[in-house]
Amino acid sequence: MTNVIRVKNLEKIYTDGEVETPALSGVSFDVREGEFVAIMGPSGSGKSTMLHILGMLDRPTGGQYFLEGKDMNSYLDDELAHLRNTKFGFIFQAFNLLARTSVLENVKLPLAYSGIVESEQDKMAMKAIEAVGLSHRINHESSRLSGGEKQRVAIARALVNNPAVIFADEPTGNLDSKSGGQVMEFIDKLHDQGHTIILITHETYTAEYAERIIKLKDGKIESDEKVSERHRGGFTK
Repeated sequence: MTNVIRVKNLEKIYTDGEVETPALSGVSFDVREGEFVAIMGPSGSGKSTMLHILGMLDRPTGGQYFLEGKDMNSYLDDELAHLRNTKFGFIFQAFNLLARTSVLENVKLPLAYSGIVESEQDKMAMKAIEAVGLSHRINHESSRLSGGEKQRVAIARALVNNPAVIFADEPTGNLDSKSGGQVMEFIDKLHDQGHTIILITHETYTAEYAERIIKLKDGKIESDEKVSERHRGGFTK
């Protein structure tokens, strides 16, 4: 498989007046196309900073980030925004749904500036909603859904553009154990379908759905190992 992501000697330093705080220090790794990678670490380890850089929500202070062989530094900000909207899907802990908006409209959000006609947007969104088992909730306002259903809407929204890479940022953090398990099974199924998954988590159980775990500590890679016994639950709607 080819590398979809490569980072070399990645650095990120936050500056507050004269105080500099390093968040990432010389981080290097590759992610192959179709791989399921978990990035773990305690608070302050740099995993959120890593997500922001890999998701092109922020730029590194030093080092290089290659997406499909092209250096991130060669892109202008508007080009990065276009890449985020076409190449990436995001699943967040807080769901980030519009409360008084239907499931269908929430899932269509990434298509808003795509230039795709409205009828085709509806078809794409309905296909993604069906994939997460929520066709019966398509016209419900997101505020009326359970936590597990909200996260499944977020998964559908991440899927709607058929992205190359899906970033899942603590996707089970606001869910009970049963709903969290179901969400991880959905994410695992996306991996089985060929999506590259990058999971940000502090939970070992969640991380072990991945094929490989990268552990960060104080902005550096502490370990990078394959998972010997992955959690593989049955797919549950």
